[in-house]
Amino acid sequence: MFVMIGLVTVIFCVFGGYVLGGGHMGVLWMPFEFMIILGAGIGGFLIANSKNVISHTGKEIGHLFKGPKYKKDNYLEALTMMYQVFKIAKTKGLLALEQHIEKPEDSPLFQQFPKFYADHHAIAFLCTYLRLMSLGADNPHELVDLMDEDIETMHHEHQSVADAVQAVADAVPALGIVAAVLGVIHTMGSISEPPEVLGKLIGGALVGTFFGILVAYGFMAPIASGLKGIYHAEGKYYQMMKTGLIAHLSGYAPAISVEFARNVLEPEYRPTFAQVEEATAALPPA
Repeated sequence: MFVMIGLVTVIFCVFGGYVLGGGHMGVLWMPFEFMIILGAGIGGFLIANSKNVISHTGKEIGHLFKGPKYKKDNYLEALTMMYQVFKIAKTKGLLALEQHIEKPEDSPLFQQFPKFYADHHAIAFLCTYLRLMSLGADNPHELVDLMDEDIETMHHEHQSVADAVQAVADAVPALGIVAAVLGVIHTMGSISEPPEVLGKLIGGALVGTFFGILVAYGFMAPIASGLKGIYHAEGKYYQMMKTGLIAHLSGYAPAISVEFARNVLEPEYRPTFAQVEEATAALPPA
C-alpha cells in the first residue's frame, strides 16, 4: 500500500509541480529519449545479471508491493511450534522427532502449524539442523557458524535482485546524459534553424537528463532500498529459529529457548511474552 502511495506521490509532485509552475506536459514527451535511456538500462541489466536474477526480478518487485512475507502471526506460530518441538525433544529425546524430521510433509506435528507447514524453506531449515543434532552435532559454536552461512546464502540469493536494481538506478542518470548529449549533437546539426526550433531541440535534449535522474532517484533506487528492507525483515524469521535451536542445544528449557528466540525479533513483529505463553499453554500434550 505504502509503495503505491509513494510512487503516486513522486509522479504527482514532480509533474504536478511542473504543470502548476506553468510548464507544458507536451514538451516532456520525447519517446526517442526514453527509448535510449530505458533500452540501454534494460540492455545493461541483461548483460550484468544471471538468468536466475533476471527471471526473479519481476517476482521480487511484486513482493515489494505485498510487503514482508512474515507477519506477527507467523512469528507467534513459529515460536509456538518450536516450543512443542523442544518439549518433545526434552521429554522423549530427539529420536522421537525422527519421523517428523525425515518426512516433514507428512508430519502431524508440523501440520498443527499451517503457516509454518506451508513454508517449504522454513521447514527445510529447521529439519536440517534438528537432523544434525540427532546425529550428534552438539557444538553450538560450529552450528551457529553453519546456520549463519546458510542464512547468508539464502539472503544473498534475494540480495542479488536488490543489487541488480540498484545498479540500474546508478547507471540511469549517466544514460540520461548520453541521451542529452545525443540531443545536443542533433541540435548542433540544425544550428542554422530559427531560435524557436533550436529551443525545442535543446529542451528535448534536456528531457533526457531529467528523465534519467527521475527514474533513478524517484523509482529505481527506492525500489532497491525497499527490497533490501524486506529481505532484512524476513531474515529475522530464520535468525529466530537459529537462536531457539542453539538455546535448546545449550540445554535450556523449552520456554527459555523460545524466549531467547522471541527476543531477536524486531519490536514491530515481536509477540509479547504473554501471547507466547498463552499460545504454548493451548498446545495439545506432546
